[in-house]
Amino acid sequence: MLVLGIETSCDETAAALVRDGREILSSVISSQVPIHKRFGGVVPELASREHLDKIVPVVNEAFERAGVTTRDVDGIAVTVGPGLVGSLLVGVSYAKAMAYALKKPFVGVNHIEGHIYSVAFENPPIEYPAEALIVSGGHTNIFFIPEPGKYKVLSRTRDDAAGEAFDKVAKLLGLGYPGGPIIERLAREGNPHAVPFSLPRMGDGLPDFSFSGLKTAVTKYVRESGVTPVENGGEPSQAIKDLAASFQHTVVQSLVKTMARVAEENYPKTLIIAGGVACNGKLREVAKETAGRLGLPVYFPSPHLSTDNAAMIAAAGTVKLEAGQHDALDLNADVTLRLQNMDLAEEAAKRAGVRYRL
Repeated sequence: MLVLGIETSCDETAAALVRDGREILSSVISSQVPIHKRFGGVVPELASREHLDKIVPVVNEAFERAGVTTRDVDGIAVTVGPGLVGSLLVGVSYAKAMAYALKKPFVGVNHIEGHIYSVAFENPPIEYPAEALIVSGGHTNIFFIPEPGKYKVLSRTRDDAAGEAFDKVAKLLGLGYPGGPIIERLAREGNPHAVPFSLPRMGDGLPDFSFSGLKTAVTKYVRESGVTPVENGGEPSQAIKDLAASFQHTVVQSLVKTMARVAEENYPKTLIIAGGVACNGKLREVAKETAGRLGLPVYFPSPHLSTDNAAMIAAAGTVKLEAGQHDALDLNADVTLRLQNMDLAEEAAKRAGVRYRL
């Protein structure tokens, strides 16, 4: 099955052609980072206008690179939510128009589910049940996946997502946007134990995430220790590098320890870590060490598939289309779309195995 994927949930206009959910024939991404960089974050109105300008040439380029025509496509998959409403509407409207004109089936895909399927291209097939940590600019969640297409949220962020925290701390330190790659680069030259930040913990004992308090702790440290933010693109001080390393260390420990705790309680056979923050080298390193101690495989997408892309949307859409799922032309964008469609209690009896221990 050949599926066209379209992704416009935030600030990347992307199109991809994927065969049988695992072979990428083409993947085209038009990034808006240069446009939003001077604002220190994504400006929704500018993002939607840029999608309108880029969607046609991006889709056309995807077909040209793949060496196929629109007549060869068996179906169309498009991100329907969550995301920025103006951005989502561009992709959804384009996909519906193409599906109508070509008389092809199309299906809406949850953006988070797309990230889960981003590991499908360069890893062995997922063995279920699986546990997926999705960590990006707007999302930090852990899902239990007993079988393809079934999801239960086991952990979520109660405030800032991890990627948001990276961006906000980078802005506080005068490092620019996007913050994740910059902080990771500086952290390589810093001491991760220079500033002993506390790991966020939930008062009710649930394995949820919280990064707002850590961001506040960084702000307090900057104010009380006299750390001078970088100005006008200057060279960061060693104090900035140490602070970046300590902040990154705390975020990574919070993510990986929570992932391990959930794995101990739910017996997955595969761990998945995906989303933009999955590009972080330290996160990959620590997660692989922890997965090894748990005796579990951990799958990451390659860096170019970790950030928003349309190949992952096509892969997720392929599963739906092959199962006979089609959406009607009245499908609309849903900015609050959630990925949770099962009661964990229904699956409890199916789970078996030994409890993993670190």
